[in-house]
Amino acid sequence: MKRTLRLTLALLLNGPILPTDAQTRVVVALDGSGDFRSVQAALDAIPPGDGRTYEVHIRNGVYSEVVTVDARKHRVRLIGEDAERTVLRYDNHAGTRLPNGDTLNTWTCASTFIYGDDFHAENIPFRNDAGFTAGQAVALRVEGNRASFRHCRMIGFQDVLFLSGSGVKHYFRDCYIEGTTDFIFGASTAWFQDCHIHSRKNSHVTAASTNSIIPYGFVFRNCRLTADSTIDKVSLGRPWTPTASVTYLDCWMDRHIIPEGWNNWRNPANEATARYAEYRSRGPGGLPERRVAWARQLSPEEAAAYTLERVLGNWDPEK
Repeated sequence: MKRTLRLTLALLLNGPILPTDAQTRVVVALDGSGDFRSVQAALDAIPPGDGRTYEVHIRNGVYSEVVTVDARKHRVRLIGEDAERTVLRYDNHAGTRLPNGDTLNTWTCASTFIYGDDFHAENIPFRNDAGFTAGQAVALRVEGNRASFRHCRMIGFQDVLFLSGSGVKHYFRDCYIEGTTDFIFGASTAWFQDCHIHSRKNSHVTAASTNSIIPYGFVFRNCRLTADSTIDKVSLGRPWTPTASVTYLDCWMDRHIIPEGWNNWRNPANEATARYAEYRSRGPGGLPERRVAWARQLSPEEAAAYTLERVLGNWDPEK
């Protein structure tokens, strides 16, 4: 009786929370067969500042909701039932007017926001369905430190994957990322291992904004770059800020990647500061001898220095 009264009072004052003696594994199912019907309801139930790891298992379905992992909630794990059929999606985009009069922008238009540290996701497609002409429409914005993703899909059009924390560390393995313009962008240090990067417009894959004091930005290792059949003019990246850092190591690139490889964002001054590099790019679009002179082709010794430990520090996301 006392526990029931305590939970009822907490619900009225603060919204739903999990009792301190509850299991840290919960299930979300649209049909009501789990603990919660929505992903956000499960996340809202996690006590802020709790030191335990919470696993949110999501059963198959299309969850049409804006999902936010609060900055006070660390060690959250979202585990989907199926890498293609457990979908988190919404259709916000920059310029959308909210009922309170606010207008969404690049930082606020995501379908899913990750602010907590030590987040992990598996088998989940993160989608923004605003459409090809909607402009900036982020599917996944990651601000927290040490966020890892395995067998996930990030799908949308412009500005799909926003890695917005300056210098924080992110890791992607066996993920599929699809978009049009600048669809992998931001200031974080991120390692992409064995990922599939798919372009749907003649534009740019990355728009990094790496701070000048941060040694590594986006590192793509053994990734595959493809495009829709009509796409034939895509750059590997353009610098959102002058000291953007992007490196491709042992990646296969289809014919949509332009021979010169990189773009200076209509500002020749960026050529002196952008940190762009490749090592052993291959495929129809992997043409090191035709790249712009201001991007580097790494030597074997320089490429060998790109290790998980060096790029991500003392955090090992593969453990």
